[in-house]
Amino acid sequence: MSAYDPAKYASLHGYAADVVEIGHELGLKNAVFVGHSVSAMIGALASIMAPDMFEKLVMVGPSPRYINDGAYEGGFTAAQIEELLASLDDNHLGWSAAMAPAIMGNPDRPELAEELSNSFCRTDPEIAKQFARVTFSSDNRQDLARVKTRTLVLQCKDDIIACEQVGRYVLEHLSDSAIMLLDAAGHCPNLSAPEQVISAIRGFV
Repeated sequence: MSAYDPAKYASLHGYAADVVEIGHELGLKNAVFVGHSVSAMIGALASIMAPDMFEKLVMVGPSPRYINDGAYEGGFTAAQIEELLASLDDNHLGWSAAMAPAIMGNPDRPELAEELSNSFCRTDPEIAKQFARVTFSSDNRQDLARVKTRTLVLQCKDDIIACEQVGRYVLEHLSDSAIMLLDAAGHCPNLSAPEQVISAIRGFV
């Protein structure tokens, strides 16, 4: 908690800067970055900051903007996002328990939602609140054109957080990319269909 700087992490660029700093410390060159959900956009920003650090990006369920904007359909209205964030502010644990099954999907496998909920609950509530607001308020659509790294988009069906239309938007606005539609539901195929994710990544790299 002492290392957390609310000003630095008021945008995704702060997290991307951390990725780049770690990469420099490790001496990474031509590495492969795998990012899930908002981490996919963090990886995209990191690749812009340090173009030689990453040879390839894998984006699992990415979204450059979650809020609808004119013809762009991110999946949520501004009012829905505010309601979601207000619920998180009021009751972090209750929000985690309620949202995890919706995010995870796969209602026939409740243990997956429980695992996700437990992960949410282990996060410091104040940090979680700011991170959620930064995540759901971010707009990285213009950044996509600046990503020059070869990218694979992994897209699930029935993903309430990042629908297929959003995945295809990412694909169309990256200069060098491919998409793979996974036979998996929900927003967390790394948990619900890890074999498919691993196979797709291996085939890409």
